[in-house]
Amino acid sequence: MTKKVRKAVLPTAGLGTRFLPATKASPKEMLPIVDKPMIQYAVEEAEACGISEFIMVTGKSKRAIEDHFDYAWELEENLRSKGEHKMLDEIRRLNHLQFAYIRQGLPLGLGHAIHCSKAFVNDEPFAVLLSDDIIDPDDKLLKNMMKLYNKYHATILALQRVPRSDIHRYGVIAGNEVQKNLFRITDMVEKPAASAAPSDLAIIGRYILTPDIFRFIETTIPGKGKEIQLTDALKALLKKKPVFGFLFEGRRYDAGDKAGYLKATVELALKSPSVKDDFRKYLLSVISKLQKEI
Repeated sequence: MTKKVRKAVLPTAGLGTRFLPATKASPKEMLPIVDKPMIQYAVEEAEACGISEFIMVTGKSKRAIEDHFDYAWELEENLRSKGEHKMLDEIRRLNHLQFAYIRQGLPLGLGHAIHCSKAFVNDEPFAVLLSDDIIDPDDKLLKNMMKLYNKYHATILALQRVPRSDIHRYGVIAGNEVQKNLFRITDMVEKPAASAAPSDLAIIGRYILTPDIFRFIETTIPGKGKEIQLTDALKALLKKKPVFGFLFEGRRYDAGDKAGYLKATVELALKSPSVKDDFRKYLLSVISKLQKEI
């Protein structure tokens, strides 16, 4: 019997250098988008798909992530005594989930970070979510990927078309479309020059991986910066087993980039019941000022 996806791995050990000095002592993953840290959006996305077990691969100065998903007895009691039941329910909403934390001692790449989760994943398929890729909550990317996994029982990667000018920032695939928006991957290249890219289909931060990936990571030769690239391990895997890519046509924000982070903040603020009306009025006033300046 094929096992279902019940666990999610969230690599969080990166240094967040693009957000310095804000991330000097605070994890990038804890930067707020409206009223939640960006990592919570990823956890909620996975929870909505029925995932209840999370493996956080952390590093130095990431303790705030563990504290955030822990019980906060003093705060909860304070809110309860003040009758702030709505806020109490909000901060307790994820308390039923299970979290495990493991340190990635050295920054040896995404492949190495995922391999750190091996003992927790065991012999099961699992999801990987990169929390600085914010997926609009109305666009069910991971849920659609899990449906495809249940059909094909194979590795599924999320893809998005990106401009050739940005292609050097991504892993890029070559493949054949087997049904609408689903590609059987035949090759992949990590961060190619635009002239060498096999397509404009880039791998983005959602994966469903089978436990086979661990043995391929273990035989992957470290590349630039002595990092073990997940793309290289996946490239070896696809020579042995099918690997599919699902083309996502919804809204994604690269919150690991300052401009992407601000875009995510604006878009999600416009969806937030607590601020959307006032914020929309403010944006309209800004637009009006800009139009006068043009």
